[in-house]
Amino acid sequence: MPIIQQLTDIKTIIMSKKRTIPASELIINEDGTIFHLHLLPEQIADIVLLVGDPGRVEMIASFFDSRECEVSNREFKTITGSYKGKRMTVLSTGIGIGNIDICVTELDALANIDFTTRQVKDNFRQLTLVRLGTSGALQADIKVGEAIFAKTSVGFDGLLNYYAGRNDVCDLDIEKAFIEHTGWNELLPKPYFIDADPSLAELFKETTRQGITIAAPGFYAPQGRWVRLQPQDINLNEKIESFEYEGRKITNFEMESSALAGMAALMGHKAATICTIIAQRIALDACTDYKPFVRHMIASALDKLATL
Repeated sequence: MPIIQQLTDIKTIIMSKKRTIPASELIINEDGTIFHLHLLPEQIADIVLLVGDPGRVEMIASFFDSRECEVSNREFKTITGSYKGKRMTVLSTGIGIGNIDICVTELDALANIDFTTRQVKDNFRQLTLVRLGTSGALQADIKVGEAIFAKTSVGFDGLLNYYAGRNDVCDLDIEKAFIEHTGWNELLPKPYFIDADPSLAELFKETTRQGITIAAPGFYAPQGRWVRLQPQDINLNEKIESFEYEGRKITNFEMESSALAGMAALMGHKAATICTIIAQRIALDACTDYKPFVRHMIASALDKLATL
């Protein structure tokens, strides 16, 4: 038998059996909690709100009718409670794509891995993951204070490229068009385009403006900012602003939406990102007193999610 066929057959046999996840791959603390989040499986709700700032966890939880638990470890702060009779969890991820990789993987493990056997449970538990963040606008007609729903997220981070099945969940046509339009530098991670869950897009269509959101792997040069270090392509933002695909334009920059949408799609969860605009990159303006806008976004999102 050819060696390639032997390897294929062996892989088929392995994949057909229940995989026991090694302790080095899924770290469980001595108290039974998952490594980074320090949560027990029963401490998360099916609806999880994700925020970057740990301080924003309390802001969201202040809307809750009741609270079950509060857990903190590093930048990861979690409160689970109830809003209008709907059980919800709010979790701070910290800033950046790397932390989304941690949070989504560990939330999925809490929902779908048996911590005793270290095997995937027979019955899949689907989570609804909604990120509520802040963002900078890339089109002149977008006003500070508007809420943008990332109907499509663009990953400048490259995270999803590390996972099998990446091309199965991404829009390869718009990706190709964007790479050609921008003359994308081959030294940078290949961008990926991933849609939010359609049912969540429908849920929030009346309370948000739907757009294409870029998730950058940094706050400065990756978003075209020039402080002392010059960006590799000083015209990249202009190319981004002028990009159009089937009548759609890129609306805003932030730092987490692509990994959230991409990993959720690969795992079978529902995910979306909504961001309050606090900076107008075209007008070169920013608002530091943006909490009233954020509170409005939170209240609106909670009311919608309570109907699920």
